Parts: sequence; C-alpha cells; structure tokens
Amino acid sequence: MVTYEEFQARYQAVLGRVAAACVKAGRPLASVRLLPVTKTHPVEAAQYASRAGILAVGENRVQEAAAKRLIGPQGLQWELIGHLQSNKAKLAIETFDRIQSVDSIDLANRLGRVAGELGKKLPILLQVNAGDDPAKFGTDIDGATALMEAALQLPALRVEGLMTVPPLSDNPEVTQKAFDRLRTCRDDLAARFKIDLPELSMGMSDDLEVAILAGSTCIRIGSALYGQRANVI
Repeated sequence: MVTYEEFQARYQAVLGRVAAACVKAGRPLASVRLLPVTKTHPVEAAQYASRAGILAVGENRVQEAAAKRLIGPQGLQWELIGHLQSNKAKLAIETFDRIQSVDSIDLANRLGRVAGELGKKLPILLQVNAGDDPAKFGTDIDGATALMEAALQLPALRVEGLMTVPPLSDNPEVTQKAFDRLRTCRDDLAARFKIDLPELSMGMSDDLEVAILAGSTCIRIGSALYGQRANVI
C-alpha cells in the first residue's frame, strides 16, 4: 500500500479535482463529502484517513470491516457500501454507523427488526440500480417507491438518501445518465413522501466529476487515494 506521504499527496490531488468540479457545477465545496474506500487494504488505510482528519471510511464486506474496526482508530465512522446479505444484518448493525446498500424490502425489514432489538436508530441509504445494469445490485427505479415506503415504516431505520453504482462503461454519457436518474428519483421520492433526502452517494475515482455535476453529496474514493487493492487486513 502507499505510504502516508503518498496518501496525503493523492488526497490533495483528489480534493483539487473535487474543488474544480464544484466550481464548474456552481456548488460549494462543503456540499460534497469524500468517503475513502478502504476495502481490501490493511487497517493502515483507515488510520491514514483518520490522521488526515477524515471522519468516515467505506467498506464492502462486513467481516473485513468488523476485524479492522477492532484495531482501527477510535472515533472513526464506518459505512457499508457493499452488498449485504440478510444473515449478516446483526454484525453489520454492530459494525457500521451507516449502511448505504439497502437494496430490497426484505433486507430493510431485517435491518429494521434487528436494529430495534439492539435499541439502535440505524441511518441508511437505499441502493438504486439507476443504470439498469444486471451486474449491479439495487432496486430498479420502478421499485424505489415501494422500498422507500417500506423503509419509512420501520422506526429503527432513518432513510437519509440514495446510493448507486453506475454501469461499467467508457462512455461518460452512460454514467451521467445513471447519476441523473438517481437525482431525479431522489427528488421524486422526497416530494412524494414529503421528506428530506439530503444524501446522494454516487461517484468514484474515475467519475467523480460527472457525479458532482449531477448532484452527488458523497463520492466513494478508493484507488485514487490508496492505489491498487491488496487482500490483507
């Protein structure tokens, strides 16, 4: 993995890209949060983020994150951005401060029940497959209303917005279309249910500019900060 000095240089470069995209979009810099993605990197990746003053990191796997959190920096928040199986709901709730990948009514019900049993109010995002990519998780646009309705009926869950992963494509128009569809979906749901949905989690290392122009409030950055992935904790 990169050294902390290399991480800092990469971090500043990403912040520069974010700032330029915000200027182009006419948005304040503070409207976009950078979430370092530490999956498959050693726990030092989380330590780097904390040392740099970043408040949260993202992980894809529940057990990997649980092991890292035990030895990671105190005070750092952890967010699940990968697919969650229902049978890992309890460990996920115990490990993560927020789950961005709630992609079905069954999963929402499971999380709501377990969070209630644990006496927690769990912040979540609903994952929408805004690009209609069969290789990606998430409810489709048409199913987002039913998923939102179900999640809002669960008192132990707090829905804060939507998340998507766009189709893998070299065509930026494909990515932009997915991001625009997620923003429109969020706006429609907020109006329909008369709720505030401030978070739009979309955009990664290669497409953060497109995401910011489309309204992203959370960009999930891995390789641009940490380089190629490893497979150690």
